[in-house]
Amino acid sequence: MEKGLWKDLNKLMHFPEDGIFSTVLARSKTYNYTLMCLSSGTNIDTHTSTKAGVVQVLSGTGTFKLIDEEIEMYPGVFIFMPKDAPHSLKSKDNLAILLGLTD
Repeated sequence: MEKGLWKDLNKLMHFPEDGIFSTVLARSKTYNYTLMCLSSGTNIDTHTSTKAGVVQVLSGTGTFKLIDEEIEMYPGVFIFMPKDAPHSLKSKDNLAILLGLTD
């Protein structure tokens, strides 16, 4: 049995002047949970993942494109991404998300 853990995401958030700060919260062979903090105006170009994923918006705003749908991002928004689905995002202001990837 794996040992559980807890982290205060508010204390871990760090917004760089430009670009992305990320830190892995938990990882195994079957999952990966990462806190990502994007500075205002940061883009992540279209890409895919071999794993299914979820994005939970913690703070800030932005736009997430999943396949051909544009999703407004704000605190409380939850996004599910099937594996191999093209996706991208752009932060409007400082944006913090929890990214979970699973097999």
